[in-house]
Amino acid sequence: MLDCGMHMGFNDSRRFPDFSYITRSGKLTEHLDCVIISHFHLDHCGALPYMSEMVGFDGPIYMTQPTKAICPILLEDYRKISVERKGETNFFTSAMIKDCMKKVITTNLHQTIQVDNELEIKAYYAGHVLGAAMYHIKVGADSVVYTGDFNMTPDRHLGAAWIDKCRPNMLITESTYATTIRDSKRCRERDFLQKVHECVEKGGKVLIPVFALGRAQELCILLETFWERMNLKVPIYFTLGLTEKANHYYKLFITWTNQKIKETFVKRNMFEFQHIKGFDRNYINNPGPMVVFATPGMLHAGLSLQIFKQWANNEKNMVIMPGYCVAGTVGSQILNGKKKIPIENGGIIDVKLSVQYMSFSAHADAKGIMQLIRHCEPKNVVLVHGEAGKMKFLKEKITQEFGVGCFMPANGQSIRVESKPSISVDMPLNLLKRTMAQKGELSDLLSEKRSKQFHGVLVMSDDKLRIEDPKKVLNDLDIKDHEIRFTSTVSIPPVSMEVLHTQLEKMLSDHSVLLSPDGSILIGSVLLKCSTDEEEEEDLKMLVSWSYQEEELGSTLFHTLKNNFDSLMQL
Repeated sequence: MLDCGMHMGFNDSRRFPDFSYITRSGKLTEHLDCVIISHFHLDHCGALPYMSEMVGFDGPIYMTQPTKAICPILLEDYRKISVERKGETNFFTSAMIKDCMKKVITTNLHQTIQVDNELEIKAYYAGHVLGAAMYHIKVGADSVVYTGDFNMTPDRHLGAAWIDKCRPNMLITESTYATTIRDSKRCRERDFLQKVHECVEKGGKVLIPVFALGRAQELCILLETFWERMNLKVPIYFTLGLTEKANHYYKLFITWTNQKIKETFVKRNMFEFQHIKGFDRNYINNPGPMVVFATPGMLHAGLSLQIFKQWANNEKNMVIMPGYCVAGTVGSQILNGKKKIPIENGGIIDVKLSVQYMSFSAHADAKGIMQLIRHCEPKNVVLVHGEAGKMKFLKEKITQEFGVGCFMPANGQSIRVESKPSISVDMPLNLLKRTMAQKGELSDLLSEKRSKQFHGVLVMSDDKLRIEDPKKVLNDLDIKDHEIRFTSTVSIPPVSMEVLHTQLEKMLSDHSVLLSPDGSILIGSVLLKCSTDEEEEEDLKMLVSWSYQEEELGSTLFHTLKNNFDSLMQL
C-alpha cells in the first residue's frame, strides 16, 4: 500500500480511507505485503495509526529516517487538536502512534530493500519536504514508480527530485498542479516580499498559514534575509515550539537539504533565525504590525484559523496562502473569493482583509510532471492527488506527447494494465564470443545492423534459465548427437557447375564457396549437387541439402535457384 493519509476537508468518518475496499473483515496483514509512506504530510500519513492499530496491520511500514522522526510529532499534534480540543471520538491514541512507529523500517536513498522473495523497493530523493522520497517497486520483471509528492525545482532549502531512467511498467504520479506552469521563482519571491513589506509599512498584520516543516522554512529563510538587508524591526513570529523542533531536524538531517545549505552549514546554520521569534497566543491582539507563520497550512483548524478569525475583519491585514488548499477547507473558500465563511457553532467569519495566493508550493507543476515522465520513460502513467478537470487536461497532453497509456481512476476504481514480461537468460561468454565471430546471415548482408542467430540448448535449473552449447549438454547427458538435414530438388536451366560456382562466389562474398572434384558445391554445411550424370539440353535437377543450423542460408540458396536464377547469372 502506497501512503496512508487523511482528508483535511472532513471531520467525520470520511476523513480516513475506506479500508473495506481491501477487506471487509479481518486484519489487513493478510492482504498487504507492506506499507510505504512517501513523506510526513498528514494527507500521506495521517491515517497510519488508525490503519495499523484500529483496523489492524502487523506488517512492515517503510519510510525514510527524517519521515520516521517527524511523522509521530505531526500525528500527535493532529490527535491533540481533534480529540482534546474538538472532543472527537473513534480516534487513535498517543499509545497507538508509538505502537505504529515500532513497525517502521527506515529506507536510505538508493538502497534496494528486499521485502520478501519477490518484492523489492528502492527510494529516490523527491525534494518537496525534508525526507520525502519516490519509490521504485519491483516484482520480477514488472515495476511501478510511485512519486508521492515531488518537486523538480530546487528551492532555498531543498534540492530537486531525481530518479534513475528505470522505465517502469507504471508511473503513479501526483498531479496537484496538473494545468499550472509556474512563473520565475525569483519574481514570486520578490512579489511575496513586496506584499509583506507594503502591508506592515501601513501598520497591518500578515498571517502566513503553513505546515510546520517545509514551505515554512523556505519562507522563513526568505524573510530573515530580507529583514536583515532592509534593517526592519517589525516582529516576525512562528508557532511556539515548532521552530525549535524544525531546527533540530534540519540540523540532524542536513544531508537532505540543498547544496548551498550543506556548504555553509559549518559557518552558519541557516535555520537559526535572528529576526523570527516564538509566538504566544496572547500576541494575537497586540497593536501594531507583525508577521506570523502559523500552523496548519490550509486554515482548517488550529492556531492559524484562530488568528484568522481575529484578523479577518480588518482591511489593513493580509493573509498570504503559500500553497495548495484542499476543497472544503477555509483556505480553499477564501481563495475562491468567499467573503462570509460559516464556522463551527453557527458563527460566520466576515472576510475584509486582503487575501493573496502565491504558489510557494513544493509540488511539481505541469512542466515538472512532464519532465519526470520524459526522464523515467514509463510504459503507462496513472494520475492521482489532483482535481478531475485538471487531470483530464494533463492526461490528454501525456497521451499526445508520449503515446503511452494514461489513467486517472476515481476512489475505489480498479484499473487493469497488461505488461509484457521480459525473461532474462544467462549465456556462457565463450559461446557468445563464438557466435559473434560467425559471419552474418544472408538476409543481413545488406543491413547496417546485422543480427546473429544463436544455436544452443535452453537449460532451466534453480528457477534460472541459461543457454548452453549443445555439444556440452549432449556430453553432460551422455546423448549421441543427431544431425538433421533438409534436402530438396530444384529444376534450373542448363549451366556448368564451374559457372554456377563463380556466380555463387560473387553472391556470397562473405562465405567460403568450394567446388569439389566430384562437381558438387559446398558452402559451410550446404551442399549443391547435380542429380543427373549427364548435362542435357533440358533443365538440370539440382539437389540442395543443408543442416538445421544453416536453415537460413540453405533456404535462401534454394529460393534463389528456384525463383531468381536469371538474376544470379547476371551478377
